[in-house]
Amino acid sequence: MRSVVLDTETTGMPVADGHRIIEIGCVELIGRRLTGRHFHVYLQPDRESDEGAIAVHGITDEFLKDKPRFKEVADEFFEFIKGAQLIIHNAAFDIGFIANEFNLLGQGDRAEVSDYCSILDTLMMARERHPGQRNNLDALCKRYGVDNSGRDLHGALLDAEILADVYLTMTGGQTNLSLAGDGSEGDSNGRQQPSAIRRLPAERARTRVIQATDAELAEHAARLAIIEKSAGALPLWLQMEQPKIEA
Repeated sequence: MRSVVLDTETTGMPVADGHRIIEIGCVELIGRRLTGRHFHVYLQPDRESDEGAIAVHGITDEFLKDKPRFKEVADEFFEFIKGAQLIIHNAAFDIGFIANEFNLLGQGDRAEVSDYCSILDTLMMARERHPGQRNNLDALCKRYGVDNSGRDLHGALLDAEILADVYLTMTGGQTNLSLAGDGSEGDSNGRQQPSAIRRLPAERARTRVIQATDAELAEHAARLAIIEKSAGALPLWLQMEQPKIEA
């Protein structure tokens, strides 16, 4: 399956007040693996950003002055997301803004994003898994051990990359097998790949095996007898040992 993890930054909210998208960031996943393909653009919104929004993402009106308008990147953006599963945190927000941008261009067919993409909202998923807890992106990073140390401000591409790691961890646990300190090398996406198997030397010192003493075995048997009397049934340990004794 081809998935696109997507995030946007805007001049403010809500979209009904005329706010616009100023940054789009997307990263591609195929078969739950990052491909290295991404779509990223800053946009000139033809309006000022709210001070509160700038405090969140740090993208100033001055910075956006020479950036393209949405109409200049609309076709490329549409082709990048078309047919994909969109993975978005709080999808209603981003989808609403994307629909608005296409509608302003008179492209109502593209405004209905769900007609050509499936949408997975990781915020809704997180709320189902962790009811009553904070489920913003920072909270999920902390919960799932995803590094977000570079996230001083929100950024669409950075947040999409972080969300991709959160999503993969949240839905599949460990995504690759490598041992710390095994000399593994990174692949083209920067993920660790296991190196060749290392054999232990034949002349190594043998592992010491410590047997239980007679006193310890007696204490163990006494403890099992207490458990059997209390439970009124043979302890699991003895159930496992009984076939060996019979054999």
